[in-house]
Amino acid sequence: MHTEKYFNLIDEPWIPIVDVGRVSLKQIFLEPSYRAIGGNPVQKIALTKLLLAIAQAASTPETNEAWQNLRPEGLAKKCLLYLEQWHSQFYLYGDAPFLQMPAIKPAFVQKFGAVLTEISTGNTTVLTQSQVEKSLSDADRALLIVQLMGFGLGGKKTDNSIVLTKEYQGKCNEKGKPSTGKPGPSIGFLGFLHSFLQGSSLQETLWLNLFTQQQIADIGIYPAGLGIAPWQQMPEGESCENAEMLKLSLMGRLVPLSRFCLLNEHGIHYSEGISHLGYKEGVVDPSIAVDRSGKETKALWTDPEKRPWRQLTALLSFLSSSDNRGADCFQLRLTTNRAIPLVRSLEIWSGGLRVSSNAGEQFVSGSDDFVESSIQLPINSFGEKWFSHFQTEMNELDKLSKIIYGSTLSYFKSQNMEAKGQASMASNLFWQLSERKFQALIDMCTNVDSTKIRTLFAQFAYKAYDTHCSSDTSRQLDAWAKHRPNLGVYLKNTNQER
Repeated sequence: MHTEKYFNLIDEPWIPIVDVGRVSLKQIFLEPSYRAIGGNPVQKIALTKLLLAIAQAASTPETNEAWQNLRPEGLAKKCLLYLEQWHSQFYLYGDAPFLQMPAIKPAFVQKFGAVLTEISTGNTTVLTQSQVEKSLSDADRALLIVQLMGFGLGGKKTDNSIVLTKEYQGKCNEKGKPSTGKPGPSIGFLGFLHSFLQGSSLQETLWLNLFTQQQIADIGIYPAGLGIAPWQQMPEGESCENAEMLKLSLMGRLVPLSRFCLLNEHGIHYSEGISHLGYKEGVVDPSIAVDRSGKETKALWTDPEKRPWRQLTALLSFLSSSDNRGADCFQLRLTTNRAIPLVRSLEIWSGGLRVSSNAGEQFVSGSDDFVESSIQLPINSFGEKWFSHFQTEMNELDKLSKIIYGSTLSYFKSQNMEAKGQASMASNLFWQLSERKFQALIDMCTNVDSTKIRTLFAQFAYKAYDTHCSSDTSRQLDAWAKHRPNLGVYLKNTNQER
């Protein structure tokens, strides 16, 4: 075990940056040209949340007016002063290692690969070289610690026989034996979809997503308000006073400490940490979207077969004046409208990791995967009118997808062949083709003429059908012509003949 203090996250490069490589925390706030965080979607989310926690701790403005006056460069200066003040709390090793619990040392040591979602361990099949477990550098270990705070998978890998808060029962089952670890609050049962605003630079992105004191109060699900950053005041156990305050604060959702960890030469001492309330209890990370309009509260999950751009209408439902709005994402609802007049370009980034569960054990398998998308918003026409037009076009695309599914299903059924699998593939192909022109659809919704874009999506629909429904033999040709989709209704506002 390292005992010397030599790797400080403020000074040493460990954060992946697009087109740059790894940089230190200090460099993040010194260099305004950095565009965005790199890594996989989970790493991007975990790092964004950490940087926002630093930014909120360094400078949380009272109102939107104060936020506007702060600007990205003002926030960066405040963060640099803050990091200088708390420099001693950002060492990866030593007596007070960053976001780690020395008292958890009696817990079983897991190999690093066992707690990394993208690594194949045990009897899991290795499909690519990236799934093979490798030794981790100090930079990799720092990134792992930050990721595990909210994205630890549920299951038996947490050694819950070690309890730091006396008489705490949250790590025991009904029989009094150590329970399996619960999923981290940032990943949940199936893998939450997270969303953030994205500016033209990383510093601008952090400024755009910064909450004011008034907004934190308006959110209404963090009774302790902003709270105190955990590295300033680490908990002593799972349910001590500091742990309870983290459960009630925004800071506790940005850096949840849901795993108590301690780095070791060969792996990591690993146990369940603070147990946060879930979305069904009314508490979420601000970047998670939750739909409370129905009888049962529902979350937006990551879905590799339904890319994040297809859920944009739900994420932007706050633009609608209708009382029956869909999912609510605080990170977007409270920040988007105030940002529009102040920036040259604005994107919504959404991403996450889909996971599976079986008998309390979470894992990445089958069709599970990372997903992410970035959509540029039309800042010159952004508003309810644009959203209404966009919502209409997305509803029409959804109808097209169902038409393709039904036509392909009928084609194969008429030939007494397996139909559902082929119909699903045709529908998925339509969405894949449509994704290439989704930004064009966003831009088109700034005016009322949808002729060109609908003609293009109709071509994608026909291509999806024709790709999966052969017309080589006379029998196939007859079925192909009989069941080929009729898109006349979709194209009724165009001059294009079917």
